[in-house]
Amino acid sequence: MEELDQQIVRLLTNDGRMSFTELGRQTGLSTSAVHQRVRRLEQRGVLRGYTATVDHDQLGRPLTAFISIRPIDASQPDDSPDRLADIRAIESCWSVAGDESYILKVRVETPVHLEELLAQIRAAANVSTRTTIVLSTPYENRPTS
Repeated sequence: MEELDQQIVRLLTNDGRMSFTELGRQTGLSTSAVHQRVRRLEQRGVLRGYTATVDHDQLGRPLTAFISIRPIDASQPDDSPDRLADIRAIESCWSVAGDESYILKVRVETPVHLEELLAQIRAAANVSTRTTIVLSTPYENRPTS
């Protein structure tokens, strides 16, 4: 990828609402040239969307945890992501190598809610779990390069 495209991606990663005019000012390109480059980056799938960064404490979900899951019966189909897709407390699901099959990132209100969520995950996907609770987040979703 060209350096200018990488710079545009970095700028948009920092501020997804940055205007084409401001992108042009910071890259030395015209507004129309930046607009064309952003459109191409979107068409190629480099830029897949724009999101808001939220304060989960303000939303009433201050507890973040990572839950590693492993099927209880390894001979069963590997369909845990499908079985868990409707559980809104699960923010992310990654397929991983190692002892576990997937790692889930969850956000909940309290430890009691986490305990209830763990029971829900175990029942829905027929998995065993291992949980790590986040104490603090020095940084997250850092911009690329």
